[in-house]
Amino acid sequence: MKSKIFLGLLLIFIGCDGTVKERNNSSDSESEILTLTVDFENKQQKIEGFGASDAWSTQFVGKNWPLEKRENIADYLFSTEIDSQGNPEGIGLSIWRFNIGAGSARQGNESGIGDPWRRAESFLAADSTYDWSRQQGQQWFVEAASQRGVENFIGFVNSPPILLTKNGQAYGNGGEEANISESNYEHFADYLAQIAQYFSSQGTPLSYISPVNEPQWDWSQDNGQEGSPYQNEEIDGVVKALDQKLQEYDLDSKIEIPETAQIDFLYDGDLSGRSNQTEHFFGAGSEVKNLSTIAPKMAAHSYFTTWPVADMIEHRRQVRKNIENADEPIDYWMSEYCILADNEEIQGNGRDLGIDPALYVARIIHFDLTITNAASWQWWLGVSPYDYKDGLVYIDKNIENGDIYDSKLLWGLGNYSRFIRPGSVRLGLSRSDDATAEEAAMQVMASAYVHEDKGQLTVVLVNYGNLDKEISISIKNSGDQSLSEFVPYLTSSDKNLQRQESIPINESITVPARSIMTFQADLSN
Repeated sequence: MKSKIFLGLLLIFIGCDGTVKERNNSSDSESEILTLTVDFENKQQKIEGFGASDAWSTQFVGKNWPLEKRENIADYLFSTEIDSQGNPEGIGLSIWRFNIGAGSARQGNESGIGDPWRRAESFLAADSTYDWSRQQGQQWFVEAASQRGVENFIGFVNSPPILLTKNGQAYGNGGEEANISESNYEHFADYLAQIAQYFSSQGTPLSYISPVNEPQWDWSQDNGQEGSPYQNEEIDGVVKALDQKLQEYDLDSKIEIPETAQIDFLYDGDLSGRSNQTEHFFGAGSEVKNLSTIAPKMAAHSYFTTWPVADMIEHRRQVRKNIENADEPIDYWMSEYCILADNEEIQGNGRDLGIDPALYVARIIHFDLTITNAASWQWWLGVSPYDYKDGLVYIDKNIENGDIYDSKLLWGLGNYSRFIRPGSVRLGLSRSDDATAEEAAMQVMASAYVHEDKGQLTVVLVNYGNLDKEISISIKNSGDQSLSEFVPYLTSSDKNLQRQESIPINESITVPARSIMTFQADLSN
């Protein structure tokens, strides 16, 4: 059997221009049915949700664009409704990241940030009073998300407000230290607590406040956006001050840290004072892990750790080992990603509404969920005006009005976010071909989730290969629970999370090449 498989692999290589994808797409016989077995007793991590960020285009779209178009974008991102054909109207994000701006927008060209779309307003006015009419566009999207069922909001900070920074700017000084003095930590914490109190009063409380963002970068090289570096000890100081203020204001918000720029900074110690962050913040010597408002989780970004495939998988194995070896149990959240890659498979430059970037991202989601045990997965820009692979919904770069473009990235993420609802639990899954993670990465990847309160089982398949694959799904250890038929939803080059014909549990189905397919089944006793 192995010799036949190898021969088939070699023939494909010779007959298809010798590309890497074609060479790796047939590690098992394509004529055989791939059986996936879901084990209800093998429970893994609880899923908290899927999300995206509002920075920065929503400041114009949410404030200036026609209401009908704003609602259209919000439906794409947050709606859990279905149309008359049973197709989802949106991808049902359950987490929304609100960028707490530093005030570079009011500095205009003096901000040093050349693109007005990448500057941000601040609630803290020049006279140190608060103006809650600021960030009106972003606030509109928070309310729109809430109206569509989103309950988890994260207030994240790229830079302290310009009134509190060392250089009076919203970007770094060019070194490795924070652009805020220790004497201003308390003021900074009070500022964040007042913002959290405001959102709570609006009925959209911030579940988490993330006071630092990608502290490993110095944020001064091109001044392309707001940002500040931090040493780990400086983060300790900010977190301690914020903990006190959240208690003082009697707020339920928790503190999320450290938003590492790359996931390997959680365990790698190469950056002096700015890496090995799991150990620093949640190890035996941590100064902050026992604070009452600290969230028991590590938040990190998947940038620059997605290629080559073997390295991507190994990075995630290291993260999981690192998290599991923490002094106390903590969760892992993948809190930001877009395609910044520049490799032989994909490049970040150039807007692409098609299936290729969607599949690239779906593969990352799969391994972030199944190897690192991520409890949450969050994309970068919910709305992008750029010629880049950074958005879910794309728009014309026009302050007043323009066209809207959905993408396969949007619908590909929807194969996860729309069906794997908060409270779901990932289940163990075995495969009849015994493919390793490295082998599955270029073929069919599969993961399964149960939401016991809703009585639903969800199985997500990512067919990265160039050949259709016939699969069947079986379950074991389900106790007295039985399954209804499976309802498949397909995202491919010509379908956007489109409902397919239902299939009986005991029948196989063909997953098209280069597609993402989600299977939903109801559980009954």
